[in-house]
Amino acid sequence: MKRYRFLDLAEINRPFMADIQNAIARVAAGGWYIGGPEVESFEHELSAATGTDYAVGTSNGLDALRLILRAYIELGAIAEGDEIIVPANTYIASVLAITDNRLHPVLVEPDPRTMNLDTSRIEASITPRTKAIMPVHLYGRICYDSRLRQIASDHGLKVIEDCAQAIGAAWDGIKAGALGDAAAFSFYPTKNIGAIGDAGAVTTSDPELAATVKALRNYGSDRQYHNIYAGLNCRLDPIQASVLRIKLPYTDSENDYRRDLASVYDRLIDNPAIIKPEHPADPAEHVWHQYVVRVADRDRFRTYMTESGVETAVHYPLPLHRQPCYEQLFGSLHLPESDRICSSVVSLPITRCTSKKDACEIADILNRYTL
Repeated sequence: MKRYRFLDLAEINRPFMADIQNAIARVAAGGWYIGGPEVESFEHELSAATGTDYAVGTSNGLDALRLILRAYIELGAIAEGDEIIVPANTYIASVLAITDNRLHPVLVEPDPRTMNLDTSRIEASITPRTKAIMPVHLYGRICYDSRLRQIASDHGLKVIEDCAQAIGAAWDGIKAGALGDAAAFSFYPTKNIGAIGDAGAVTTSDPELAATVKALRNYGSDRQYHNIYAGLNCRLDPIQASVLRIKLPYTDSENDYRRDLASVYDRLIDNPAIIKPEHPADPAEHVWHQYVVRVADRDRFRTYMTESGVETAVHYPLPLHRQPCYEQLFGSLHLPESDRICSSVVSLPITRCTSKKDACEIADILNRYTL
């Protein structure tokens, strides 16, 4: 029986391997192992790719979010105890960044069509302590619209994008990372553009924020042995920066490949037992980090898929208010839409490991599934 892999990072990186090995050798021979020209060059290239004035490399995507919030605290725009609006069905890193800074996450239900933060529900959750909205571009689909922009403007709120899954996506011609006041990227190896270890970045066009994040990531120092903040050690490794410099120019081609696979699934899957993700009117709004369907009996469905040779994954099985670590924080919070979504989502293969022929065959397997 043919096997359809969900992801194989060795295969994903194989086309780049000679360049990656050369880049690692270049960093090793150069003798600059913390910061330096590789990191600076990547930051310049990422800011150009996102259409922002600044990019600051970080150790990972979580630290990128943590540093943005910490920087706003240091700058006086946010204070401990303030509230940050965030979708309830995102990955836990979004909320960890908030609670790590002693801020309060306000969970808002997703739109069942897009599985992104429902912008029509934001305004009802705003209080005098609300200081920011954190839209998460979940699965690679932009979570931004004119309503969100207007709400942020009317209430004087920061917009902090979680772009961990959405590099290259765009709304109204503006790239993810440039839609809000600041944005965090993850380059975890499984991402559309991934490092060979942990890596992240902050993008912004605010020079004061960029300078603050840059200092905070390096022990709070603005120059050697001069620490203006009690900072952190959250620097981007130059080896990871050198790898990302190789891959960054391929962002559009990678995203287009995933869009093609998503179109195959969308065209061929016609099983009424499977809810397909909504395609945005503008293809640029989605880069398909994941192709996520919804089914009534997930365990049964995944067993069927495994027995048919198709690897699947779940992103994510528990909404934030049901995570054990946040039991006391969120208590008996009732979020039925998040519960429904998280209990039914299944991610299908949609990387370079999957050919268009594979996608056609997987769609056929899906169409033969019965409740």
